[in-house]
Amino acid sequence: MMRNSFENQLKQLHNELISVGALCETAIANAAKALLEGGSDYAEKAWAADQEIDDKEREIEALCLKLLLQQQPVARDLRQISSTLKMITDMERIGDQAADIAEISKHIDSRGDIQAFSLGEMARATISMVTGAVDAFVRQDLGLARMVMRQDDKVDALFLKTRDEITALIVRNPAGAAHAMDMLMTAKYLERIGDHAVNIAEWVEFSITGEHGGSA
Repeated sequence: MMRNSFENQLKQLHNELISVGALCETAIANAAKALLEGGSDYAEKAWAADQEIDDKEREIEALCLKLLLQQQPVARDLRQISSTLKMITDMERIGDQAADIAEISKHIDSRGDIQAFSLGEMARATISMVTGAVDAFVRQDLGLARMVMRQDDKVDALFLKTRDEITALIVRNPAGAAHAMDMLMTAKYLERIGDHAVNIAEWVEFSITGEHGGSA
């Protein structure tokens, strides 16, 4: 009976983490739309998703601690619970960074500059990484988790490309430096979101294999 209760709570934990993953995808997608297309509605949706992620983080942490204190998880269960605690921290930071991008979007004057850079491609790549990391957790798919880890190289390369494009813009138009720095900060946030997606994928790997660090 106790084991059945534990299994049900583990399933609840699993479902809660899936819902947070979906909220992360929503936050990034709306932040990217706010940035690329403009419109306060998209920014508001990103902020609302971030707030929900914060609330869910507290609920999941409490459930994890309850399972650790009240049950006696075996090795694989213990890995799942400890991995969940790590993953929810990265998901919360993804929500924060999506909210930061949405905030920056309010101060962007020229959408044409954004379209000329690689920010849109970066946003799509990072959304793909987050989606892949969450799917890897849902499916317990080691191959997918490692694919997400490899995608980080693409996002890093896009960040360097965007940084160079923005630097060239500042050289051509020093008066637009503040605007350019907003875009550079956005690129940095997207790069960090990619890093958090990698972290999630690595904790998925740990939950499956007991090994951590992206050894592929």
